[in-house]
Amino acid sequence: MTDWGVHLLDYALLGMKATVPKSIDGLGGKFAYPELAEETPDTLTTLYEFDGFNLVWDSAMGIDNGSYGRDHGIAFIGNNGTLILNRNGWEVVEEKQSKNKISEPLHPSSDNGLQKHWINFVEVIKSRKMENLRCSIQAGAAVATVAQMGNISYRSGKKLYWNAEKGGFTDADMNAKYLLKPYHNGYTLPKV
Repeated sequence: MTDWGVHLLDYALLGMKATVPKSIDGLGGKFAYPELAEETPDTLTTLYEFDGFNLVWDSAMGIDNGSYGRDHGIAFIGNNGTLILNRNGWEVVEEKQSKNKISEPLHPSSDNGLQKHWINFVEVIKSRKMENLRCSIQAGAAVATVAQMGNISYRSGKKLYWNAEKGGFTDADMNAKYLLKPYHNGYTLPKV
């Protein structure tokens, strides 16, 4: 989930102006390719509870025809329609009962955004003007945290609750097991 997750969850987090959820509940397993020698589940669904909305991460390896007929993407589901987007473009699909005519056909992307991302990143490194960074370090940290929360919920087999003030799970055992790994060979972080 920290691979594709960070490249798709950012759409949702930035679009909803959200950082971290209140609760996380992930489940899945190795169902499509159980013989592969990897720890990562090939099927994973994670439900994130935020204030005012829920976010569902759903991935399945080996299935090319996922939700809305796409192999990847994000859907913002509203009362009158659904905004579907991915690297290939975006479209709005109207709810059948909607009285507002809001359907928008596919608007293809003019590029995949990756080149613009790298150009912006390198320009900011050269100029050292952090205010020109189009995606803040904090936004990147939030999306990486949310993706990792899904992994931790899956691996622990538990629904987890996040304490945003303390920056950790409400279950101290989960923090000790998954957030505070012991260092090896006598290494410690300096006390600041």
